[in-house]
Amino acid sequence: MTTLQTTSRILHDLGGAAWFGGNLMGAVGLNGASRVVSDPSDRIPVATAGWARWAPVQAVGAGAHLLGGLGILLANRDRAATHGDVAVNTGTKLGLTVLAAGATFWAGVLGGKLAADGAVPAVSGVIPAEETPAGVKAAQQQLRALQWLIPSLMAVVLALSAQQGEQQARDAGSPEAREAAGWHRFVRRSA
Repeated sequence: MTTLQTTSRILHDLGGAAWFGGNLMGAVGLNGASRVVSDPSDRIPVATAGWARWAPVQAVGAGAHLLGGLGILLANRDRAATHGDVAVNTGTKLGLTVLAAGATFWAGVLGGKLAADGAVPAVSGVIPAEETPAGVKAAQQQLRALQWLIPSLMAVVLALSAQQGEQQARDAGSPEAREAAGWHRFVRRSA
């Protein structure tokens, strides 16, 4: 494995971890904790302020994941084209990553809408109260679903990445791969 491939994997994995973990923490910790803010009109502003602080880190994480994924795909394009199981994994992972990116973008748009609407009564950052205005309520309901969809998509993407590592290890153990890597010279000398 080259330094470029290793760097691509590091970017891909750390970026994916930040994208997954940050969203999961936001759903469980930030949105959950917004319920205990004493003034119901401060719950959305507190949640949106937290997400706004996280947004640049999430953007870097998602960008690193995407850039690293591109590097991995370029380095393994022949395997992805010729090995059926690798192609299925890669296509599935790519599709889910695109969905996660779209959902993340839309969550940012909705969060911006909530921030712009200011202080309105709510049960939490993503749960409206009876008196929450209809437009805010609609955005909150979408965000309530997206807060779980995004880390779920990223969990599957990360699981598929682990599977790809196993596929690559399997393929590296084949006689053809050992021959291409020059392992035959080592085996012959040590025998």
